[in-house]
Amino acid sequence: MKVAAVQHDIVWEDRQATFARLAPQVARAAAAGAELVLLSETFSTGFSMTPGIGEPEDGPSAAFLAGQAAEHGVWVGGSCPEIAPGAGGGAAALPYNSFVLAGPDGTVHRYRKLHPFTHGGEHERFRAGDGPVTVTVDGVRITPFICYDLRFADVFWQAARDTDLYVVVANWPAARRLHWQALLQARAIENQAYVVGCNRVGTAGDGTEHAGDSRIVSPTGELLATAAGIETILLADVDPAEVAATRDRFRFLADRRG
Repeated sequence: MKVAAVQHDIVWEDRQATFARLAPQVARAAAAGAELVLLSETFSTGFSMTPGIGEPEDGPSAAFLAGQAAEHGVWVGGSCPEIAPGAGGGAAALPYNSFVLAGPDGTVHRYRKLHPFTHGGEHERFRAGDGPVTVTVDGVRITPFICYDLRFADVFWQAARDTDLYVVVANWPAARRLHWQALLQARAIENQAYVVGCNRVGTAGDGTEHAGDSRIVSPTGELLATAAGIETILLADVDPAEVAATRDRFRFLADRRG
C-alpha cells in the first residue's frame, strides 16, 4: 500500500476555507498513487477549544473525507471534533477528538482519542475515547492514534501484535518537535511496525507554532520520508510482509511480557 501524509496548514475554525485548501492536495496525493491519504489532527478547524466547535458524526468534516475518498477512489483520514449520536447535555455533549477513516466504497471507521491533552485544557472541552481501534485495509492492519496518544507507549504495545501500520495525526507544537521526532521512531522500533506521523504546519489561532516534521518510519526505525516546515506531501510504500519478516528475524515482540 502506498501511503501519503499531507502536511498542511489550517484556516482557523473555518471548515469551508480549509476544505478548499485541502482538496487539491488530496487530489495530488491520489494522482501520485496513494491508496491511503492522511490529513492532520483537527484537520478542518485547528486545535480549537471554542465551545460549540463539535459537529455531528455525519457533519461537514466527515462528509469532506467521504467525498474525497469517493471522488479519488482512495482511503482518506483525519481527525475532527465530533459529538456522539444521542449525546445529552452536560459532559455527554462534549465532542470526541475523532479520527475518521473514510473508504472509497462509503465505509467509515472511527477512533476516538484516548488521551486528551490536559496541558492544553483538552480534557475540559473533549471527552476521552475507550480504546484502540484496528482496521484492515487492503491487507494492511492499521491502528490510528492522535497526537498526545504518542506519549503513551502502552497503548501502542497493546495493539502491536495486530498492527502493521500505526497512524499518528497531530497538531504537535514546534516547541516540542524533538519529542515528536524521537517518539515516532521509538514507537516503530519497539513495536516493529510502520509509523506514519502526519503533523500540521503554520500558526494556530491561539498563536501556537507548528513545524510539521511529518515522517514515515519503517519497522526497523528507518526514516522512509521526512518533511520540514512547509506544506508538502510525503509518500512511501507500506508492506505487511516486511513487518512479518522483521518480527520473525528479530523476535523482540515475541519476548515481550504482559
